[in-house]
Amino acid sequence: MDKKYGVYICEGCGIGESLDVKALCGIPEEEGVPVKTHPSLCSSAGVELLKKDVAGGTNTLVIAACSRRVMFDIFRFDGCIVDRVNLREGVVWSHPRSVFPALTEEEKDDEDKFDRVQMMAEDYIKMGMIRVEKIKLPEPYLVENLSRKILVLGGGITGMSAAIDAAKAGFDVTIVEKTASLGGYAAKVRKQIPVAAPYDALIPPVVEAKIKEVESFANITVKTETEVARIAGQPGEFTVTLKKPGEKIPFDVPFPLPDEMKVDGSGKELDAEKLHEAYMAYNEGKNDILKLDPDGEMFGAVILAAGWRPDNLQGDQYAHLGFGQLPDVITNHQFEAIAKAGKIVRPSDGKPAKSVVFVQSPGKDESDSDFAYAGSVTSMVALKQAKYVREDYADGKAFIFYQHMRTPGFSELFYKGLQQDPGIFMTKGAVMGVAKNGGGMIVDAENTLLGEKLQVKADLVVLGAGMVPATKDDPVINLAYRQGPGFRDIGLFNGYVDSNFICFPYETQRTGIYAAGAIRRSMTMEEAMEDASGAALKAIQCLESVNRGVSVHPRSGDMTFPDFFFQRCTQCKRCTEECPFGALDDDEKGTPKPNPTRCRRCGTCMGACPERIIGFADYNIDSVGSMVKAVRVPSEDDYSEPPYRILGLVCENDAYPALDMVGLNRLSYSADVRLIPIRCLGSMNVIWIKDALSQGMDGVFLLGCKHGDDYQCHFVKGSELAEIRMKKIGDALASLALENERVAQFEVAIDDYDKIPQIINGFVESIEALGPNPFKGF
Repeated sequence: MDKKYGVYICEGCGIGESLDVKALCGIPEEEGVPVKTHPSLCSSAGVELLKKDVAGGTNTLVIAACSRRVMFDIFRFDGCIVDRVNLREGVVWSHPRSVFPALTEEEKDDEDKFDRVQMMAEDYIKMGMIRVEKIKLPEPYLVENLSRKILVLGGGITGMSAAIDAAKAGFDVTIVEKTASLGGYAAKVRKQIPVAAPYDALIPPVVEAKIKEVESFANITVKTETEVARIAGQPGEFTVTLKKPGEKIPFDVPFPLPDEMKVDGSGKELDAEKLHEAYMAYNEGKNDILKLDPDGEMFGAVILAAGWRPDNLQGDQYAHLGFGQLPDVITNHQFEAIAKAGKIVRPSDGKPAKSVVFVQSPGKDESDSDFAYAGSVTSMVALKQAKYVREDYADGKAFIFYQHMRTPGFSELFYKGLQQDPGIFMTKGAVMGVAKNGGGMIVDAENTLLGEKLQVKADLVVLGAGMVPATKDDPVINLAYRQGPGFRDIGLFNGYVDSNFICFPYETQRTGIYAAGAIRRSMTMEEAMEDASGAALKAIQCLESVNRGVSVHPRSGDMTFPDFFFQRCTQCKRCTEECPFGALDDDEKGTPKPNPTRCRRCGTCMGACPERIIGFADYNIDSVGSMVKAVRVPSEDDYSEPPYRILGLVCENDAYPALDMVGLNRLSYSADVRLIPIRCLGSMNVIWIKDALSQGMDGVFLLGCKHGDDYQCHFVKGSELAEIRMKKIGDALASLALENERVAQFEVAIDDYDKIPQIINGFVESIEALGPNPFKGF
C-alpha cells in the first residue's frame, strides 16, 4: 500500500501539562509528516478528527496518547496501519516530575536537553514513526477448502457432551470411540455423586440419556471400534486417517530413518509403528504416497476427550497394603465394577462384604501424599462407595482413612451428611499394614485424629487409586507433526494435556486440538460435562477464526503469520525445533514448511532464526531493530555526567500490562529506560541486543514471564528460550569488549507491578556502577 502518514498527539490525562507538546510536534514536522494535537483524542471530537483524516486518505497513523491496551476499539481503523505511542501510562503517569531532582542553574540554560521525561517522550514518538514505516498492513491467510466438521476423540460422557453442544450450534460432528459402544467409564458406575441440593443422595447415572441424545442428532456421526491412525494438516483442513483397533496401516517409507526421527518430542525412543508415523511427519513432502491419503477425512477442529484409565498400582510400595497378595484388597475401580454388578461382595469367595476399609493414602507417614493421580475426585469416590456399603447392608460399616479429604464446593454438604451416618467412620490416619485374619483381614492405622492406634476388621480393603489420563504414554491423536505423534512433554503435567495451566484451559500444545475432561485433570462426570462445553466452544471459535484468516489464541484476531525468505535459509532447523506448537514441518533438506493456521503468532521462530529471514507483516527484525536505532543515545561529549540509555524488551502478555499498572498507580522508574513491547520473549532475536549495545546503549534487559515448575508463559516456553539465548550472548559481548552484566533477564507475573520499579531501578544502578558504554558517541 502507498502510505500516507499522520501523527496525532493527545493532550489529555495530564500529557499536555507534563510535556512540551509543541516540541513533540517538531519531530514529525522535521520529517515532513503532518502532525495534529487534540485535548482528548478518545472523545467524540477527537475520533471525528481521526476519521476525517482517514477519509481524506491518511492510512498510516501514529497515535501518541494512552497505552495500546486501552481504547483499542476506538483507535482501530480498518485498512489502516495504526501504532500507539504510550505517553500516558508509559511516560507522564509513571514519571511525575516531582520524583526527579530539580535542575541546577547551569542545566537550566539548556533545560530541554536535560529534561529526561521530555527526551523519553520524544524517543517514543520517533520509535512509533519508524515502526509504521517498516511494517505492512497484514493480509489474512485463508484456507482454500475449509472443513467445518468437528472430530471428537472419545465416546465417553465428555466426548458425547462436547458433540451434543457442537451439534446444537449447527456443526457436523464425528465421534470416534475405540470400544464397541458409547459411554466410556460413565457406563460402568452404579451411581453418581449428588449435584443438587440437599446433596444427600446418590443419583442414577445419566449416561444412557446422554447416549440417546447423541443418537437423536442427525449431524452427529458415531464410529465405534475405531481409532485415529494419523492426523495431518492444520486447523480448517486436518486430514484424518481412521483404523480399527490393532489394525496396521501400511506405509511405504524408506529406511534407514534419520537419527532425529528415532525419538519423540520427549527424547523417548519410538517403536517401529511410531517410527513410521514420525517419518511421515518428517518426510511428508518427499514422496507422493505420504501426501495422498485416499481414506482420509477432512475436519476443521478436533476435541480430544479420550478420558482416563484406572491406575493399576504396580510396585512394591503397596506391599504393606496387601495389594497383589490378598485377593480382597482391591482398587476403587474394581470395587465400582463389583457394585455395578450387584451387592458388595468379596472377590475371594463371593460372600457379603459388610465391613469395608477405604485407604486414600499409601504412605505410612502423615506427610506422605495420596496415591498418584489422586485428588478431590478420589476423595468423592470414596464417600460415594462408602454410601454403597450402607445402601446394600443395614448393618454395613465403611471406614475411610485419609491424609487429605478434598470435597470442593457444595460437595462439602455431601461429606458432612455422611459424617452423621453412624455406619461410616472417617479419620485422618496412616495405614501401617493390612494382614490376613482368618476369613477376613486386619487393618492397622496410626497417627489418627483420635491420637491412638486403631485396628479394624475388614471384609474388603479398597485403595483410592488415581485417574491416569489416556494420553499418559500414549499420544492417542497420532499427529503427523515434526515434533512427533503426541504432545511435547514439558515435564509439568505428567501426561495431562494443556498448553498453559494458568491462562488457557482446553487449548493443547497443538492449535485446533482442544482437550476436555479427565485428560486435563481428574474430574467428576459433572465437571467433565461442563468442561466439554468449553472445549466445544473453543473448537467453534477456532473454525470461525480460521474462516476469517485470523489467529485463534492467545493473540485472538491477529491477522499476521510468519513469512520466510527461503533464499537465505540454511536449513538449520532451529525454527522447526523451537516452535512450541508444531506449526512448522520441514522437508528432507530441512527447509521449513509453514502451516499458518497452526501458528499462534508468538514469533519464536523469528527469534530463533540466525539468518533473520522470518518475520510478520507488522512485527519483524527490521521494525524492532529500527525502533532500537531510533533512540537518541547521548554521547559523553554532551554532558559531564551523561544520562544513560537502557533498553528494555518487554513481553506484551504479562510484563507490559504490569508496566501499565505501574503508571496507573503512579509508581516510577528511571527515565533513562526505553521500553519496546515484543510478542513474547521467545521472539527476541539477539541482533536487537547487539544493535543496542553497538550504538552506545549502556545496558539491555528482558522483562517477561516466569518459567520452570510454575511457568506462566502464554507461549509455553518463550521465557525459557530467551534465557538460553541470553546465555549464548556472552561471546558477542566479549567480542565488543563489554561486560556480561550489561544484559539481564527478569521474571514478573502480571500482578507483580509493584516490584517492577525496584527491578528496573536496580538494573539501572548496576549499569551506572559499570560506567558508560565505551561505544557511546560512535
